[in-house]
Amino acid sequence: MICPSTRLFGAAALLSLSLSAFQASAQTQVPPAPAQTPATPSSPEPSAPAPAGPPTFPKPDPANFTATAPTKDEVSGFLQANWGYDENRMWQVQAILKTPVEGLSKVVIFVGDKTGKEKPQALEFFALPDGKHIISGDEVIPFGEHPFADTRAQLQQRADGPYRGPASKNFEMVEFADFQCPHCKEAQANMDKLATDFPNARIVFQNNPIASIHPEAEKAAEYGICVAKLGGTNAFFQFASAVFDGQAGLSTSDGATLTLNSAVTKAGLDPAKVATCAGTPEVKAQVDASVKLASDVGIVSVPTLVVDGRSIPANAPYDTLKKIVEYQAKLDGITQ
Repeated sequence: MICPSTRLFGAAALLSLSLSAFQASAQTQVPPAPAQTPATPSSPEPSAPAPAGPPTFPKPDPANFTATAPTKDEVSGFLQANWGYDENRMWQVQAILKTPVEGLSKVVIFVGDKTGKEKPQALEFFALPDGKHIISGDEVIPFGEHPFADTRAQLQQRADGPYRGPASKNFEMVEFADFQCPHCKEAQANMDKLATDFPNARIVFQNNPIASIHPEAEKAAEYGICVAKLGGTNAFFQFASAVFDGQAGLSTSDGATLTLNSAVTKAGLDPAKVATCAGTPEVKAQVDASVKLASDVGIVSVPTLVVDGRSIPANAPYDTLKKIVEYQAKLDGITQ
């Protein structure tokens, strides 16, 4: 688990066609672009430069559809689930090929932008025999017309952090965050806007401290759990806001203690009582369980927002973030 500014996320590459300026700090469950165009006989790389209007993709060659699964409709349904929020995105399934491995198929697609502002790309991934996953780069990603359903169900069962909004989990956003991560601090403005724009959404704060690079993040998470236990949800979010505002103080152990105690006081609680609670094995186990949940649902960076099972960077440009949330709600039959 690393902070998103430290690497390019493989699973963000297709999303970056719509969030190109955000590629280094975003993570979502869609296939990445390969380093080179796949070497299929009838799959030439789209020409550059980008056209002035919608690109014209080469006509697919029936000879390049040698695998029986997945079908073109299944691939398009998967891409529609991921990209349907973007009215300018267009694609074409170019090949679904058998491989030497029984049941493993190579899928090639062409992707473009209707406005012609972006250069078309040829992308590939491998569909696994179970029909429910693909291999994209070094990641295994859920596949299908409803690729986020399993993650949604897991989070409905296991996400137990403080939340804003209604108790119902029918429309749920789960923010995985680390109190010491600067990108998580940046994301809080987005989270506040989402709470305002989607009052019928349950918005959960789920601890995911990255102890390897943020040594005080776990302590902050433990304090947060105890603030919620002793003071309730409103006290927690007052505490969280104060910790993010004073995040620079978490850079040292002594500074972290002062910062956390100050945040507890601002939340209206006794720092001594919260510190005692935070030092118990039970609270550490809760933090560990939250970190495990993040791992189990494939979270590889913070801040990540999971909207009804769909992972997106919580610090994405707000207009795009809102558009994706609206689209996912529509897919799930949720009335705004």
